Amino acid sequence: MSALPISMRKLKDVLRLKYEAGLSQRQIARALRLSLGVVNKYLNAAQAAGITWPLPETLSEAQLRRELFPPESPSPQAAYAQPDFAAIHRELQRGQGVTRQLLWEEYVEANPENHYQYTQFCLYYRQWRDRLKLSMRQTHRAGEKMFVDYAGQTVPITDLTTGEVHQAQIFVAVLGASNYTFAEATFSQKLHDWIGSHVRALEFFGGVVQLVIPDNLKSGVTRADRYEPVLNRSYQEMLAHYSTAALPARPRKPKDKPKVEVAVQVVERWILARLRHQTFFSLADLNRALGGLLVDLNHRPFKKLPGTRRSQYEALDLPALRPLPAQPYQFAEWKLSRVHVDYHVEIDGHYYSVPHALATRQVEARVTATTVELFHQNQRVASHARAAEGRGGHTTVPEHMPSHHRAHSEWNPGRFLNWAIEIGPNTRDFVRELLESRKHPELSYRACLGLLNLAKRYTPERLEAACHRALAIGALRQSSVRTILERGLDSQPLPDPDTEAAVTLPVHENVRGAAYYQ
Repeated sequence: MSALPISMRKLKDVLRLKYEAGLSQRQIARALRLSLGVVNKYLNAAQAAGITWPLPETLSEAQLRRELFPPESPSPQAAYAQPDFAAIHRELQRGQGVTRQLLWEEYVEANPENHYQYTQFCLYYRQWRDRLKLSMRQTHRAGEKMFVDYAGQTVPITDLTTGEVHQAQIFVAVLGASNYTFAEATFSQKLHDWIGSHVRALEFFGGVVQLVIPDNLKSGVTRADRYEPVLNRSYQEMLAHYSTAALPARPRKPKDKPKVEVAVQVVERWILARLRHQTFFSLADLNRALGGLLVDLNHRPFKKLPGTRRSQYEALDLPALRPLPAQPYQFAEWKLSRVHVDYHVEIDGHYYSVPHALATRQVEARVTATTVELFHQNQRVASHARAAEGRGGHTTVPEHMPSHHRAHSEWNPGRFLNWAIEIGPNTRDFVRELLESRKHPELSYRACLGLLNLAKRYTPERLEAACHRALAIGALRQSSVRTILERGLDSQPLPDPDTEAAVTLPVHENVRGAAYYQ
């Protein structure tokens, strides 16, 4: 029993009021301004030591203290060899069949005379582990998990040319067993940046983990669900390339990913805070600064565990990571598209062909920086080099074209011309110009259909007049006819053919004409 924090004088007053004055313990507590518990404990200690009132005159205060509070016997733990719980914790993280039972047996073998039994060994290990931070208490097997998230804090980047300021996003990844940390800046949290950061994180770690634990960011998780989250198709493809899988944290459950929650906080405090007074003019400059401070962070000694993030990574995670594939993942975006009647699919304003039998069908497009692949019912039906030219271009494989019936039996040049003849000769000539403007008439079907759609909105007379005007000024595009109709120019007299500007300038809302300046 440890000594209570009152003086020997008050102790004597407690004994005197109890045995001489006959007061109750509650009365003694009120009189001496002590708690009832203190009074009770002192009286019990005196009774256990056989001390009564009055005290012997020869009994000094030091003797009284020793009798009431004899020195405590050594702790039972002192008689046993103390396990190295930090080393035990590290070994458990290795996985590979390492158990507490095995580590206890090794401890007994090293200390055959003075060791704990298995139950005590486990009890004291749990007590040691519970004194660590929450994020450290979870036991993560080496090479098992990579936690990823974005920091809440951003870093401004100033464009030297325009002075515009962009807020760079900070991606953070951390390995579960060693806490080895990666961080980089990107301009957005969109899909291509999200996947690119994963690729660079795995390259930084030098291997592949078994599981990636992301938050429910929309770029990676199409539908957040507690039990069956739906991943983005491109994100799934990237994970498959590295033979790993993602296990998104449950919505609004930060305890599912405490590692990265702490890692984000550490990055904000130990890296971003040190950069707050610097001005960056490019993403590359910012990432160079981040990389230098990241080295310092990973070499900082732990406070409650031996070593550093780097040393723990080399001892635990690095040997357990699976090797990276021969080639890094090339970002590919998946898009759902419908094949038009001209058996072409529009991707970013350019048109790519598929086999004509798929006209009007729905296909999936896998788009990378260099290729466009088209799939129908999970079977690849076409592959094209991604076009560098602007909007409106066509990439057509001759094998995709039918030998007799073009694209779809109900659409052919004759049908478009027959329809145009019903409107008038100018419409017929305009349609003929559209069909002859391309090497393959099928590539003009889309424009012809656009013209057909105008016939539903405007009278045949107006469409005929608009085609007449378009032919006269050389504006041989379906969009030119639409503009003429929308602006009512079909009812205006044709420009003088001797006026060069009237002949050469296209119909456009930004071309005002000479009358505007009079």
